[in-house]
Amino acid sequence: MPSGAAASKSGERTAAGREPRRNTQRTVFDARQRLASATGTRASYDLDLLLEYAGSRISGALAVPVLLIILGALASFWVPPYVAFVWTGVVIAANLGVVLMCRRFVREPKDKFDARRWTATFVAAETIYGIAWALLALFTLFSGRDNLAVVIFAILLIGVAANALSTRTMPVATLMNTLPATLTVSINLIALGGSLHYSLAAVALGAEIFFVYLSRQLQKNQLEGFAHQSEKDQLILDLEEARQTSDQARREAEQANIAKSRFLATMSHELRTPLNAIIGFSEVLKSELLGPHQVPQYKEYASDIHNSGQHLLNLINELLDLSRIEAGKYELNEEPVSLSDIASDCLRMVEIRTKAKNTELESQITPNLPKLWGDERAIRQVILNLLSNAVKFTPQGGKIELKIVRSSDGGQLISVKDNGPGIPEEEIATVLSSFGQGSLAHKTAEQGAGLGLPIVQKIMDLHQGRFDLFSKLRFGTEVIATFPRGRVMDAVAPVRYVKRA
Repeated sequence: MPSGAAASKSGERTAAGREPRRNTQRTVFDARQRLASATGTRASYDLDLLLEYAGSRISGALAVPVLLIILGALASFWVPPYVAFVWTGVVIAANLGVVLMCRRFVREPKDKFDARRWTATFVAAETIYGIAWALLALFTLFSGRDNLAVVIFAILLIGVAANALSTRTMPVATLMNTLPATLTVSINLIALGGSLHYSLAAVALGAEIFFVYLSRQLQKNQLEGFAHQSEKDQLILDLEEARQTSDQARREAEQANIAKSRFLATMSHELRTPLNAIIGFSEVLKSELLGPHQVPQYKEYASDIHNSGQHLLNLINELLDLSRIEAGKYELNEEPVSLSDIASDCLRMVEIRTKAKNTELESQITPNLPKLWGDERAIRQVILNLLSNAVKFTPQGGKIELKIVRSSDGGQLISVKDNGPGIPEEEIATVLSSFGQGSLAHKTAEQGAGLGLPIVQKIMDLHQGRFDLFSKLRFGTEVIATFPRGRVMDAVAPVRYVKRA
């Protein structure tokens, strides 16, 4: 298995094994949070819940007294005004105490936060506030007017609803600030007797249960919102961590790639000098310039050495070209060049190989093509690489077509098409990668290093061009290198001067 695939499989197994561990750790963490929580939810949510509660009470610091004054004024129609005034003042004072306690909590440094102490403090304050509301039941001692029980019941419902909404993130506080008033008013209604009063008492108790349940549901919704926000924050942190890890890995890979490319680029002289000596001396031995060999096999060995050295030199040239391109040291020597002339020279260079393989080589070159602004050596390498690949993988008796024509957008393109065995679709990406070879390359005797097409791609990129490969198994392959319209040096129409009279 290739090292990249092995690393991918290993990464998948690591990720698959990490997920159950992460879920287990999350479950254990949630259990510990609930055990350490003062509200029975999660310790990390206690501060948020109490802050939400305190904020709700502080925001109603003005609205609640106004509501109480309105209710006191309404009660003054059924009870003596001083009784309604005293009740209103006591409840407003108790509410003020709760608000002051909330303000103190908000101002306190959060690094000294004690969830249990503050929860107990707020519950005690809400209990006192609830007892102040419970004084509502004493109205029956100061007036015996009809419909007073209905008025007390209505005030109770308004108070229970308002307090339940204000303490929605602390159901225990909702219970303690509504239960005293609900019990005293209900007992009072039951003591008055009659089906109406019994019904009102039942409705009051039912309203108490409903609003306490509603408070718990609102707290649950608030906790779900906190949980979703926490998960989103954790996801953002995970993504940021993954991005940093990916960036670090990318930088290390880029540095390693640059180091490799620099190494290969600096090895040019050290590799080529001895190799040229080997090729030169082997050619002398093969040609028997200094006299015939005593043993005929020496000439064959010299020929093998020469061919192997030439092959190795071509491979080194390709490696060095690729490394220079990747290191950003491949500079184009641009000038006006004729794509048609370069293609004709390349055809003559590969013609001997095609004849040796009994392969038909056809060309279609558009005459009078305008010149192209580019690097002649690089363009020649593109055409030679494409033709060499086609000759290498086209069987005997096959056919190769070379086209040099204008592209649809006004540029110029090179097309090399063969009727060879083709490339499987799943191997095209491999063939276009550095050192990538398809299954056909492993079966043929003319294997290469897999650098021809990647070098062509990079040279075309340097010329702002495109490189496309189209292939179908058993139907052949076509490669197209397209130079952009901006590099075509079309002739400029002559400027006509109109002589004025």
